[in-house]
Amino acid sequence: MAHKAGFVNILGNPNVGKSTVMNVLVGERLSVITKKMQTTRHRIKGIVNGDDFQIVYSDTPGILKPGYKLQETMMKFVDSAILDADVILFVTDVVEKPGKNPEYIERIRNSGIPVILLINKIDISNQEEVNKLYNYWKVIFPDSDILAVSAKEKFNIGPVFDKILTLLPENPPFFEKDVLTDRNQRFFMQEIIREKILLNYRKEVPYSVEVLVEEFKENDSIINVRALIYVSRESQKGIIIGKGGSMLKKVGKEARLDAEEFFGKKIFLELFVKVAKDWRDKDRDLKNFGYEVY
Repeated sequence: MAHKAGFVNILGNPNVGKSTVMNVLVGERLSVITKKMQTTRHRIKGIVNGDDFQIVYSDTPGILKPGYKLQETMMKFVDSAILDADVILFVTDVVEKPGKNPEYIERIRNSGIPVILLINKIDISNQEEVNKLYNYWKVIFPDSDILAVSAKEKFNIGPVFDKILTLLPENPPFFEKDVLTDRNQRFFMQEIIREKILLNYRKEVPYSVEVLVEEFKENDSIINVRALIYVSRESQKGIIIGKGGSMLKKVGKEARLDAEEFFGKKIFLELFVKVAKDWRDKDRDLKNFGYEVY
């Protein structure tokens, strides 16, 4: 049997569950998941291998109208994901208004790339509403498979995988068969810390934060991590630290416990907070944090 391999890029608006879909399909927690918008900032690849196939999933930021340079770079990830996909997994849900960001929907329709459309979060809806959404999207994507799923409950995910396999082109593997992702350990440590910040702070503060792992030293028994939490204004530094350092300690403890589960090893984590004024609009800072500036 010929070997199949290809890139399955996951697209959709913020908060529809793209990262949850990615994590369920890969079988690993690679993408940050919170209920807040703009959780995913990078393209994150998760790789699933079989004897005769390799699926390279790619999670992308939610589609939005950029308000500053960071968001412009995030939308470049989305643009590239439309261009280099072998299969597009377009995720919507039972909550968002259908047809949001129509210009991107039209670009996907006209891309010539096979599309599988997922109606996610059906666990919080009913059959009548799901049928209405199915009928709506079938008009927009008449030649595509439309599947109602609950990524959170892992419901109806098997047929998604099966359909992807039928659409993959014949190719040799693009990555070694034992590779799970294209990202390194530092990246995932940063994402774990950033997730805890998203979960523990309100309003604009978590969106003004970036995390940079300055030191990641691993031996047989422990991983020593030193990470810097950058904020865009001096006033945000005190909020992140909290009274007597209470909030920073809370974030550090939660991140450490998650990281120990993720890496399967004890973690010694040091967190420090620094100000990088208005970093979201500065090319130099964005490059330093791993974003491609065009």
